[in-house]
Amino acid sequence: MEAAAGGEDGEEPPREARVLGSELVETYTVYIIQVSVGSHQWTVKHRYSDFHDLHEKLVSEKKIDKNLLPPKKIIGKNSKSLVEKRQKELEVYLQTLLAKFPVTAPKVLSHFLHFDLYEINGITAALAEELFHKGEQLLMAGEVFTIRPLQLYAVTQQLLQGKPSCANGDAKTDLGHILDFTCRLKYLKVSGTGGPFGTSNIQEHLLPFDLSIFKSLHQIEISHCGGKLIKGLTSSKHALATMSVRFSAMSMKEILVPEASEFDQWEPEGETSSCPVTAVIPTWRTLTTLDMSHNSISQIDDSVKLIPKIEFLDLSHNGVSLVENLQHLYNLVHLDLSYNKLTSLEGVHTKLGNIKTLNLAGNQLERLCGLNKLYSLVNLDLSNNKIEQIDEVKNIGNLPCLEKVVLSSNPLSIIPDYRTKVLAQFGDRASEVCLDNIVTTEKELDTVEVLKAIQKAKEVKYKLSNSDKKISEDYRLTAASSKSNCSSLTVRPSSPSLPRPVSSSQEIICEETVLASSLLQSSGSTPTDHTVPQRCFEIPDSRCKNQVISILLFIL
Repeated sequence: MEAAAGGEDGEEPPREARVLGSELVETYTVYIIQVSVGSHQWTVKHRYSDFHDLHEKLVSEKKIDKNLLPPKKIIGKNSKSLVEKRQKELEVYLQTLLAKFPVTAPKVLSHFLHFDLYEINGITAALAEELFHKGEQLLMAGEVFTIRPLQLYAVTQQLLQGKPSCANGDAKTDLGHILDFTCRLKYLKVSGTGGPFGTSNIQEHLLPFDLSIFKSLHQIEISHCGGKLIKGLTSSKHALATMSVRFSAMSMKEILVPEASEFDQWEPEGETSSCPVTAVIPTWRTLTTLDMSHNSISQIDDSVKLIPKIEFLDLSHNGVSLVENLQHLYNLVHLDLSYNKLTSLEGVHTKLGNIKTLNLAGNQLERLCGLNKLYSLVNLDLSNNKIEQIDEVKNIGNLPCLEKVVLSSNPLSIIPDYRTKVLAQFGDRASEVCLDNIVTTEKELDTVEVLKAIQKAKEVKYKLSNSDKKISEDYRLTAASSKSNCSSLTVRPSSPSLPRPVSSSQEIICEETVLASSLLQSSGSTPTDHTVPQRCFEIPDSRCKNQVISILLFIL
């Protein structure tokens, strides 16, 4: 593709125009022209009257031979024989013009053959003239300036060739107008195409270009370019605050630290390392927003060390399978990892300490156990995953700041009463949570209260059931011990001055009685027909013990 930039030793690439054929449109014939400059080629369509208008202007402005163009025909102008003959004559005419203007075509010829769209000299001349007229106005308005990768490629090649900045003698097309504009521009958008550009064979994502001519950029958007072919982007590190690179990159590193491939070991500026370092790389010290969505990124690599001030990071629509290295981004509050290949969130809280908005939609998540310590989280999108169990929501149910949760398009979303069952996992905060972008209704909150009461009752029943089992087990152990020593036990009258000793079995019964009473109180019930004493008392024999146990079990 670079052959179009110039031949060897800065020579101009060969230029050619051929008339390949014709087609009838309504009542006139259109001629199909293929223009080639080096390896770049494109097609242009013109009727004979367009040729005639071109010729009149060239005769007037450039004094070319008036008889060079084949004459008009009134009768039989669309006949096959005439069209074929004229096709050959028009090709000779165009080739003659290109030979007459070998370096820079006149403006009128440049537009006729679309040099202003596809050829380096024509592109830069057209861009320079546009900025001559509108550049100052665009800068004053603070608008985003959109430019094509092909235009940047043309400017880059012009600068590399070292040609005069005004090759055609027209001051309006001086390259200096471009350089003056780019030095002061703050907002830039570089937008390519996914396939061939226009009617040409030019693939813009295969064109190298240099962005070092931009000295004051605060914001840049790049799409459909070749990430590895972009040069000079790092020259904007000192001022750039927002950067978007989409449909262009294979890795984060090729954009954030393109020079990494030149060094065995590198470290960010200001960071100490125990390993030998071959390069210290300056950080993007003003960059707060980075969008690298819709790329082919498979890993969050260590290049994120160079963006310590990032607050908003979008890595959606990539191939990331693991959340890593984000612990270096202390200021990160918004993270979009939707539509990647995540299967686990284990330990994610150690990487995302201060996150407020987290988008994990469109991954392969089944469990949410890694989210239970993201205490700053406010907005969470988990739609289009593989979450099946309502119990997984418990992992986010106690997050104190969570306000918006999206769980739609998960298997659990088809469970009957899905909304109320999910909201019930948030306990007393159910009314503060917006589920699936739908405001919670009073009816849902009433149902949630019922579900909470049922859940609480189940928990109390579970506790009491465990307590019953413990008392029964302890009683069996005590009864067995008492039976073996039954023959040695005698009841003596107690001395009025000395308290009787309390046996170990009596202590156990006392402790369990108190436990049962406390459980009943915690469940909110107050027994009225039976009173459980909370003081130790004597159990003289096993028959009495059985009676006490029966009473406890009845109460419970």
